[in-house]
Amino acid sequence: MATAERLGYDDLPELLTQLTGDEKHDWSSLSTLDVLWVLHDRVLQPDDRFLLSKGHGPAAFYAVLAAKGLIPPDALDGFGSFASMLGYHPDRTLVPAAGIGSGSLGHGLAIGVGSALTGRRVYCLVGDAELDEGSNWEAVQYAGRIGLGTLNVVVVDNFSSTYHWPGGVEARFELEGWSAARCDGRDHDAIERAFAAATGMRPHVVVAEMEKKR
Repeated sequence: MATAERLGYDDLPELLTQLTGDEKHDWSSLSTLDVLWVLHDRVLQPDDRFLLSKGHGPAAFYAVLAAKGLIPPDALDGFGSFASMLGYHPDRTLVPAAGIGSGSLGHGLAIGVGSALTGRRVYCLVGDAELDEGSNWEAVQYAGRIGLGTLNVVVVDNFSSTYHWPGGVEARFELEGWSAARCDGRDHDAIERAFAAATGMRPHVVVAEMEKKR
């Protein structure tokens, strides 16, 4: 294993093997791996805020944080244990890079709106099924109406939502005044380009299309 300062994407599989706790949402977690990597490797700037609203499968998130030196790699060994900093939902008081302590789905996007209103650039990761929660759409509508250009959302779309939006979920965001880009959720360059499509004049959503949830 490379030192913490030199860990890269190719080290993530080994880091993931350290997470021996009972990850109950393995596919939910692994579907976020490439988006999380691109965000932390290419997109996020020091003053940006990242919110993991899709917090119920955090193993991939923890592996990325360890690779980036934001948590000690040896902390992965205790994943889910009583004394571990790494719970089955991230605790922002123990893992500040999580941004929020996630619990019930549907809270992160509304918190992201509030944070973006301060002028700070915010990135919030949600799942497509999470958008079944109506609180998300209240946040989407408000952000679109006021042109909240500091807010960026990435939807990891593994086709697990109970509703299939005509034109894709991005069409629903666009209807509310957002800019939108869909990309292959495993293609790092495509993910980066999708984030770069944000104009800063209105909120932006990236829909990262993944393999269908197994």
